[in-house]
Amino acid sequence: MTAMRTKIALTGLQWTLGVVILIEAIRFVMPSAAHGFASTHMPNFVRMVLGWGEIVGCVLMLVPRTAIRGAWLLVAVFVLAIALHLLHGTYEVGNLAIYTAAASAVAVGKGN
Repeated sequence: MTAMRTKIALTGLQWTLGVVILIEAIRFVMPSAAHGFASTHMPNFVRMVLGWGEIVGCVLMLVPRTAIRGAWLLVAVFVLAIALHLLHGTYEVGNLAIYTAAASAVAVGKGN
């Protein structure tokens, strides 16, 4: 019974994370987000790489056959985003750390 509960919990985490990040990533790549991103003084292609990386990772994670690869891609994108935040002196990375932990939990849990 415990294995079934774990599987249900991981599937719930997978779908919740996938849908929430997908919505946020789509909003992030929209032209309206460019103004807010301009305050970081980073090139616009960084926003596009991060946003499209998240979109691809989410889509892969929501497809059962590619869920593990998608989760690991999201981990990589989130770690890159955390590094960019820290390098630019923005230390509010708590949400990204939680997203990273959730994506890695999905990747490891689905891999077993």
